[in-house]
Amino acid sequence: MRCAICYRKAKGYGWFNPRLKPSDPNRYSDKWVFCSRRCQDAFCLLMTKTEARMIDPSDMELAAMRACLSPLGEYVGSIGMERPLADYTREEVLALIDVVVTAYQDQMIEEHEIMAAKDRAFLEERLARQGQTSPKGVPF
Repeated sequence: MRCAICYRKAKGYGWFNPRLKPSDPNRYSDKWVFCSRRCQDAFCLLMTKTEARMIDPSDMELAAMRACLSPLGEYVGSIGMERPLADYTREEVLALIDVVVTAYQDQMIEEHEIMAAKDRAFLEERLARQGQTSPKGVPF
């Protein structure tokens, strides 16, 4: 199982919904496991702030949604714009979902790689200013 926050291997930390009865099977979830107390605390803070409801999408998520429009339009155009969604076959609906999910994930990965490159450049610059050639712990 993977940490719900950072996707590292989960190590025994978990979360349950205290608003549900102990006998309710939805009280516990395999999705809510964590690698550390830090990730568990971050998740608990998020759940407290949002009261376990969906939060507004971030700018990055909105950009990923917009990135889905072109592939979605191309796919729908290829099978016929005049057809209502109810007339799609099962395979066409699954392909439509695949097109949208793939485009969304690709955009999110690209944005995360850009953020990681910026963070890496910042840390390397910070190390260079300190006169270190290799990190020996946290550089600040």
